[in-house]
Amino acid sequence: MMDLVPAIDPDESGRIHRFLVRQVEAAGANGVVLGLSGGIDSALSARLARDALGPDRVLGLLLPDRSYPAALREETIGYARDLGIPFEVIDLAPIESSVVAALGGSLAPVDRGNVKARIRMLLLYARARPLGRLVIGTGNRSELELGYFTKFGDGAADLLPLGHLYKTQVRALARRLGLPAAIQERAPTAGLWEGQTDEAELGLPYARLDPILAGLDRGLTPAEIAARTGLPPEEVRSVGDRVQRHRHKRLLPPTPT
Repeated sequence: MMDLVPAIDPDESGRIHRFLVRQVEAAGANGVVLGLSGGIDSALSARLARDALGPDRVLGLLLPDRSYPAALREETIGYARDLGIPFEVIDLAPIESSVVAALGGSLAPVDRGNVKARIRMLLLYARARPLGRLVIGTGNRSELELGYFTKFGDGAADLLPLGHLYKTQVRALARRLGLPAAIQERAPTAGLWEGQTDEAELGLPYARLDPILAGLDRGLTPAEIAARTGLPPEEVRSVGDRVQRHRHKRLLPPTPT
């Protein structure tokens, strides 16, 4: 099933390091700021940025709310300390409550989750500009192609060092670099509401999604992808339909021609 997803390059870490250095230097920036969630994407992004730029040029922001587990908070702080990067903890709860109250006091979970994602990015940019730094987004290729991100929330960033890697490739690179087992094994989640996980929302595990996405990126038809992967044709078509429906998230807003 995985034959359509390329193996990561032996020099993938070096490639990303060089990308980060080039982008920071080209922007005349002093470093980068990124969110620390305890998930594999943010942990890997922080590790790569630290290795590329040095710890003093990487600032991590941990942005917990009421549903963020205390144990995960301590684990994430410990990971930042192990990396040797400066970090801050900013409580999201009062900001989120104020926004929800201004909108009438009650929002559906997905709408409240989008508010939370946009507040997170607001805080990252509010920290980055005075420091003369760029904001690193932690989205991967699978999330970007599926539109599994909040527009102008976690989808907003100056750099996406994992944006070319499918989720299964992110996991492979994390294994190669020896990220903590707890981070590698944690179910992927955007942390938008209690109990939320990526794969439950998407309806398929990344191990099934990524071969489909890789086949679509190669220009294969749904029938060809189904034949190559052994996945049901209707599953392949469903993923392809989602990629097309969320195409607007990957484009600049349209203007009159």
